[in-house]
Amino acid sequence: MILFAADRHYDQHCGRVLHQHLAPHYPLMSFHEDDWRCFLDPALPQRCKLLILHFISGACNIPAPDAAAEPLVRATLERGCPVLLLHSGSAAFWQWDWWRPIVGHRWVRPNDPDGFAHSTHPVRPFRLEVAKTRHPLARQLRAIDLPEDEIYTDLEQTCPTTTLLTTTIAEGTFPQAYLATTPWGGQLAAYLPGHRPHVVAHPDMVTNVRTLIDHLLAGARP
Repeated sequence: MILFAADRHYDQHCGRVLHQHLAPHYPLMSFHEDDWRCFLDPALPQRCKLLILHFISGACNIPAPDAAAEPLVRATLERGCPVLLLHSGSAAFWQWDWWRPIVGHRWVRPNDPDGFAHSTHPVRPFRLEVAKTRHPLARQLRAIDLPEDEIYTDLEQTCPTTTLLTTTIAEGTFPQAYLATTPWGGQLAAYLPGHRPHVVAHPDMVTNVRTLIDHLLAGARP
C-alpha cells in the first residue's frame, strides 16, 4: 500500500489535484484528505510500502493527528518505509520531537518548539533547475519554468541531504527537491514546489513527483 495523506491546504486542495494525476499509475495508492484515521491502522507498519505526506499538522482548522498515531507512524519508519514529503510535508508531524530532526529541510511554523525563526514563501514566477550533483536521480528530473506560486525559503536544515533541484531568486538559491536517509535507514525524498492547483498539475511537475515515487519504491524494503 502507498499511503498518501493531504490536507485541503488553504482551500487549494493541491494534494487532491496531484493524486488525480498519480492514481492511474499507482493502483495501490490510498488517498486521504483531512482525515488522519489512516494513521491509526494497527497494520500500518507492515502494510505501508511508501508514505506520502502533504499537510501541516493542525493547519487549516483541521485537528492534528490523534496521539495514538505517533507510535504507529514511528514504527512504520523504523521498519525502513520510504517517505515522500510534498510541499509542506516536512511539517506533517512538527509537534513530535523525534520527527523534526529527520526531515532534511524543515518548514518552520510560527512559535516553533525548537526556537527557530519561521520559514517564508515569497510568491512569484520561478524556475526549477537541476542541482549540480553527481547523484543519478537528479539527471532524471526536469527543469521547469513555473508561473507565480509559493517558493519555500528559510527552512531549517535538520540532517544531511543531497539536493536534486534548486531555484534562484533575489533572496538566494534554495533547495526545492532533495534526498535524505532516516535514522532507521529508510529513504526520504522531498519535493517542495507546487501550491496552486494549476502549478501542481503542470505535466513536468507530475513527472518529477512520479520519478521520486518510482525511485523510493525501487529501494523500498520488502
